[in-house]
Amino acid sequence: MRQIWKSFRALYFASLMMLIGSGLLSTYLALRLAADNVDSLWVGALMAANYSGLVLGGKIGHRLIARVGHIRAYATCAGIVGAAVLGHGLIDWLPAWIVLRVIVGLGMMCQYMVIESWLNEQADAKQRGVVFSGYMIASYLGLVLGQLILVMHPQLGPELLMLVALCFALCLVPVAMTRRIHPAPLRPAPMEPRFFIQRVPQSLSTVLGAGLIVGSFYGLAPLYASQQGLSTEQVGLFMGSCIFAGLVVQWPLGWLSDRYDRALLIRCFALCLAVAALPLAILSKVPLEVLFVAGFLCSLVQFCLYPLAVAFSNDHVEGDRRVSLTAMLLVTYGVGASIGPLLAGVVMKLFGSQMLYAFFSLCALILVWRIRPKAVTNLHQVDDAPLQHVAMPDSMSSSPLVAALDPRVDEQMVQEQMQTAVVEPEPETDAESSADEPLFEGPPEPPGPDEHPHGLSRARP
Repeated sequence: MRQIWKSFRALYFASLMMLIGSGLLSTYLALRLAADNVDSLWVGALMAANYSGLVLGGKIGHRLIARVGHIRAYATCAGIVGAAVLGHGLIDWLPAWIVLRVIVGLGMMCQYMVIESWLNEQADAKQRGVVFSGYMIASYLGLVLGQLILVMHPQLGPELLMLVALCFALCLVPVAMTRRIHPAPLRPAPMEPRFFIQRVPQSLSTVLGAGLIVGSFYGLAPLYASQQGLSTEQVGLFMGSCIFAGLVVQWPLGWLSDRYDRALLIRCFALCLAVAALPLAILSKVPLEVLFVAGFLCSLVQFCLYPLAVAFSNDHVEGDRRVSLTAMLLVTYGVGASIGPLLAGVVMKLFGSQMLYAFFSLCALILVWRIRPKAVTNLHQVDDAPLQHVAMPDSMSSSPLVAALDPRVDEQMVQEQMQTAVVEPEPETDAESSADEPLFEGPPEPPGPDEHPHGLSRARP
């Protein structure tokens, strides 16, 4: 482990500084707007804009890296993100803030792609899991430290924006000074959406639901805590404890995931989330102790959904498609995380701040209804599945390239798929592959006029 840290400490430090800045910026903007009595809809729109930028960055970042190389692309995006952060302090017009948030998300996705491609190329196949774990720890630790800065500096002045810009300036240093050979040029990986919708529909539903919940949490939980009467320091502690729960739960989750049916676990965790969120959804004013305990428990469960869905989908997709699968999962998550804060912001504006956790409970109940373990036919389960669970970083801190770091992917596939990124789906997909029997199949029915030639219903449950 010491050798791993020595080899990758520069990239881990870059990731840590990026996530400190990103986590602090999200909470700062929510608290700043709450202090100005701005509608929760605007707070949700800012977080939705950030996730929209992350999704767009997959394609734009690929083109930028292919044109100017990894180091120049990283330096360019770090400078642009730092300037966009400082722009929040120069402009008070909210539509301009939305544009700036899109720019921040887009630039950060390009930075993720550079760091992950570097980790992937330098990591030995036998140490890939340890390298991946170090990256995950750096990501979560950065998010937690970003919240704790508010405890030490509760004043919502421009100093916090300067500190965020400082983090993005410092994350540039280790990458710019590296003496390692930068990774090979990126090659595109098609997402094949129709194939994955037919093959792993329940996994995609879970990822979409996780995006709705987690995207709303990052954008609106600081506003909720503020409207509960918490001070800036207490909001920072609340957010830090909730994000820390996401790190703590990963290892117990891996133990459970490797021993029990993952579809059943997704359904159970969704039900637990629906129940855990009820006290915060029902009570308009919550005692401080109950708020911290219930918030921590909700976060323990909500941060389990995305990793379980990723592991579940990897069980049923061949190794040579896993990078494309990660791209599809990221886009699906990004869509949910873009829509979720807007929907939650509307219901909070109409019915009160406690509706944030009512929204979480509703999304969780929809997943309980949607995920049906008995419908899994295992027709396309890969050899030796279920595969070993791998703790996943939060989707705010990863790109499709992180699939190549997954130790479940064999060494030959890593070499062939190394340095891939999200691009537009290919206009033509393999008809035979798309028409394969779906992974989640209901009882057989007589063929009808609205069915595929191979007897598959076009309607999905």
